[in-house]
Amino acid sequence: MTRSGVEQLDDAFAQDPYPVYERLRAAGPVSRAMMPGGQPVWVITSYPAARAALADPRLVKDWRQLFGQGGGDQGGFAALDAHMLNTDPPDHTRLRRLVSQAFTARRVSGLRPRVTEITTGLLDAMAGEREVDLLATFAFPLPITVICELLGIPGHDRDDFRAWTQAILSPDETTDSPDRAAAAMTSYFTALMANKRAHPADDLLSALIAAHDDGDRLSEPELLGMMFLLLVAGHETTVNLIGSGTLALLTSPGELARLRADPSLRPGAVEELLRYTSPVNHATFRFTAEPVELGGTRIPAREPVLVAIGSANRDPDRYPAPDRLDLGRDAGGSLAFGHGIHYCLGAPLARMEGEIALGGLLERFPDITLAVPAETLRWRSSTLIRGLQTLPVRLG
Repeated sequence: MTRSGVEQLDDAFAQDPYPVYERLRAAGPVSRAMMPGGQPVWVITSYPAARAALADPRLVKDWRQLFGQGGGDQGGFAALDAHMLNTDPPDHTRLRRLVSQAFTARRVSGLRPRVTEITTGLLDAMAGEREVDLLATFAFPLPITVICELLGIPGHDRDDFRAWTQAILSPDETTDSPDRAAAAMTSYFTALMANKRAHPADDLLSALIAAHDDGDRLSEPELLGMMFLLLVAGHETTVNLIGSGTLALLTSPGELARLRADPSLRPGAVEELLRYTSPVNHATFRFTAEPVELGGTRIPAREPVLVAIGSANRDPDRYPAPDRLDLGRDAGGSLAFGHGIHYCLGAPLARMEGEIALGGLLERFPDITLAVPAETLRWRSSTLIRGLQTLPVRLG
């Protein structure tokens, strides 16, 4: 939908962003658009310009560098703000180094048996049902259980986190206000950190509290922000990969049959589904610290910029026939997890969960089908996250 020739990133965009992206790319790699609240933004839509923007140090994440502490109303989010996605070097370098000590490749790879066990348990629980909402019964419980166990969050609190993250990322009339959700999450994390300090355990939060580098440690606000980032980023991408990936397969029967016939395609299939579905629709806001030229367009200083991952991943100059799901495609280089210094720390975990979840689902329920017409499904009203509200399926 356009107004005065400017694309509107409204609910119609959330329901189907790809026609908008196609129009924007046709106009050039960099365009103006309007956020749902009426804020004008610069949107980077081509693959080369998006990849360049994600690695450009002139596009900063910490808005306070440009606008000062009063430059934006953070409301209940202030206590959750001190995380890596909102910082730039040297602060980002320091935070990532400390977190990387705790979030190690060994810790992630050691989760494979547990991810498989959780997947099997969820599939067992679904086996007696004829029809389920796959998001509620499988796509959400799997990654939230994994990240909560990894962080050391008690199982009985996980439904609260679903409600809080829904309110923060895609609020609607059914959710609490984002500010109240953020305040509730802050209070919970503060109490949990105090408990972990008194009773450290073999979990990621205890490791983050203990992480140090030449005497440097994460401060209390940094720990709060890091918990928020790891929890939200640690399950949202995977929820949407499983949900949107299943939908993509069920509406591409030839590719679904191909994957069932050849399980060796699973790792590549996950890469293609990440490209095709782009669970993160665009990267979080960046701001021009100085005038920046990208894709032949000069963006003035102190301007908000959105890097449209969903558009870059469907740029036909990078991926031929990008709107076609092709599990044999070399989808390497997609921007699903970003690029540059902010590349997602949890990408290996999300890939592992996606591969185990989708493989297990198709093995257990070979006759799974959509329970409603695909065109009736609704997507969450969010420009940041690309995810379904529900996914009713018949298990066969």
